[in-house]
Amino acid sequence: MELIKQKKQLEAQFSGIILESSIHKNVISLKIEFGTAEKISKHFIRLGYSLANLFAVQINKPRHPFVITYLFSDVQTGCFISLSMETGSAPEFPSIAVAVPSASQYEREIHDLFGLFPIGHPDPKRLIFHHNWPKDMYPMRDEYPSFHKPEWANEPISFKEIFGTGIFEIPVGPVHAGIIEPGHFRFSLAGEPILNLEAQLYFVHKGIEKLCQGKTIEHCYFISERISGDETIANSMAYCQAIEAISDLQIPMRAAYTRVIFAELERLISHFGDLAGVCTDVAYGFAASQFNMIRDWCFAIADILCGRRFMRSVNQPGGIRKDFLNGKEAQLIAKIKEIEKELHDTENIVMQNSLFADRIENTGILKSSIANDLHAVGPAARASGIQYDVRRTFPYAAYGKLALQIPVMIDGDVNSRVKVKLFECYQSIQLICDAAASIPDGPIHEEIPHIPSGSFGYGIVESPRGENIHYVKIGENNTICRYKIRTPSFCNWPALCHAVQGNIVPDFPLINKSFNLSYAGNDL
Repeated sequence: MELIKQKKQLEAQFSGIILESSIHKNVISLKIEFGTAEKISKHFIRLGYSLANLFAVQINKPRHPFVITYLFSDVQTGCFISLSMETGSAPEFPSIAVAVPSASQYEREIHDLFGLFPIGHPDPKRLIFHHNWPKDMYPMRDEYPSFHKPEWANEPISFKEIFGTGIFEIPVGPVHAGIIEPGHFRFSLAGEPILNLEAQLYFVHKGIEKLCQGKTIEHCYFISERISGDETIANSMAYCQAIEAISDLQIPMRAAYTRVIFAELERLISHFGDLAGVCTDVAYGFAASQFNMIRDWCFAIADILCGRRFMRSVNQPGGIRKDFLNGKEAQLIAKIKEIEKELHDTENIVMQNSLFADRIENTGILKSSIANDLHAVGPAARASGIQYDVRRTFPYAAYGKLALQIPVMIDGDVNSRVKVKLFECYQSIQLICDAAASIPDGPIHEEIPHIPSGSFGYGIVESPRGENIHYVKIGENNTICRYKIRTPSFCNWPALCHAVQGNIVPDFPLINKSFNLSYAGNDL
């Protein structure tokens, strides 16, 4: 009833702008007049909504060949507002990036992939493509062949330049020491303090969204869980939820509880890796080895449950592939309790070390206002005072039936991000134990029915890095027409560039690790 009331209020307030409206589950969909997105977007921003996604879909109408979709989330009521706007015959659309700063990255992405120019964008430089990608070639358009390899070009890409006495630049990457993935970082400094950081990513852009076009629902599931190796469960679950939302399908409760257990185990693995990395970057070897040891215990539990340390082929649309918990509940709880004890002892040693505290306190501060403007998500946002967690606001799987506390800090520094992740580790341990103790008997899977062409839906989960949203539109014969993936790293990379300002270059690896951003999960 609340959604119906809200829809009617919007129709009355924006009469003449809203052309069509509908409600499906917790999404209010509004079709709006071309050029009116900024006006309505400002209204939602004033209400405290966040821009959760922005993407284009090709529809091949003669006069309106593309649709731009803006997805706003209301964390207070747990609903989404989807604005869709058909473009005109010209390959352009009005930018909303000045009014909604978090829209900037999305609009640049649309320009690179679809060739639709965001008019009025404050910095419309390339986002995905580098100097070797030719002009006027847009791979997400239907007419672009999936496996076409273009001739290399030489299009210069500019970086922001800061001038003045004593100002200089340090370029870092894209090749880094060790096994880290590629990314180029350009620091502008005045002496030691960092004035500006500009990140050039997408060196490992894989064309996943194009690859999924025309593939079957089952085929695309296997692609979704390979987006980023350390977010296998999060990405595959978001994809499954999108398919299940389109199908109006409720998965069995045993499958729902199992998904919680695997999702929280993946969160533990991710957070322990982050904590170990932070300790490594401050040369605290003992602490790093402790967290890595506990992380390896979690990998061993995953191997016991499903035979795969990275937990692939656990989910499937409609539930899970196998009853992985059958007869293993007590063993799982016992091993998780061992991890809890070791974590408690390690935390007491690590967090009382004054030298460690000195390195992480007041380092890499992300201000709450900037986190809000850029729609930072996950532990990075919660460490900056934003009390938002998908598991509570948009409950999925069995989270609505389990107790969940959301840790929030206000300082926004490395110390806050470390403390948030430590709290979340204890929370994940409790969730796993509660889910394993109360998991009901019953089936683990429901068959996906035939889905009408043109149907679409969203899947949203709280991955270890934060809010993760997948959009799926179905084509003919249960194939994928459009698959739009927005992982948390896409939102948090710009936030990292702000957090390093005022710090020194040797602190960058530490700040970077405290965010734990994914290259593979960003460079889709």
